[in-house]
Amino acid sequence: MYAQERQQLILDRARLNGRVDVAALADEFAVTMETIRRDLTVLEQHGVLRRVHGGAIPAERLGFEAAVETREGVMTSEKDRIAKAALEQLPADGGTILLDAGTTTARLAALLPPESEITVVTHSVGIAMTLATRANLTVMLVGGRLRGRTLASVDAWALHALSDTYVDVAFIGTNGFSVARGLTTPDSAEAMVKRAAMSAARRSVLLADHTKAGNDQFARFGALADLDVLITDSALDADLATEIAAAGPQVITV
Repeated sequence: MYAQERQQLILDRARLNGRVDVAALADEFAVTMETIRRDLTVLEQHGVLRRVHGGAIPAERLGFEAAVETREGVMTSEKDRIAKAALEQLPADGGTILLDAGTTTARLAALLPPESEITVVTHSVGIAMTLATRANLTVMLVGGRLRGRTLASVDAWALHALSDTYVDVAFIGTNGFSVARGLTTPDSAEAMVKRAAMSAARRSVLLADHTKAGNDQFARFGALADLDVLITDSALDADLATEIAAAGPQVITV
């Protein structure tokens, strides 16, 4: 097993169980504890884990929200597959979509077909910049206070703009989702904008890899029943996928 593969498995276990233990990981992967400590150091440098005595805890459990550049390097192949599958949810003939701020929605923005003639509403500066030179698209950038950690517009200006907006499909990102808590994110200002984005759409599609499952955050912005579709990767637990589908949305795994 390559170090990167082992580190991804360590991160998955930390997010699933709330923490990981150095000695237990060394036994599981048949490597030295020093090797595991180096793995934890790498993951901490990427901002996804925080070292504690004897192990590590997922950064989000400590109320830490990773910056965009950190999240872009996590679960990249899964996010690419999810974004590609999301293309099937675009309006058939033109229309209007909303792209929420997020690293998976940003991948979808980059994949929009060159021939698409659609209006894209977004409160993400990064997504707007990606699409700004696409002559076939009409890009509507929602204003407001810019959060440096996510490069997303939030607060009253953004909420006011979205209250007067109606789109065919909203593609939403999240930091966590679960049957019990619904859709959650660490920041309450981001949560309000995500809620407004979903309210502005005829259909809402959540793009989220399996590590977001059960990873409940501080601020709730919707229920699973508010979604029409969840697109996630094939590592999502099958029983959990069935529970989520029973709560309302179609579940697509890729």
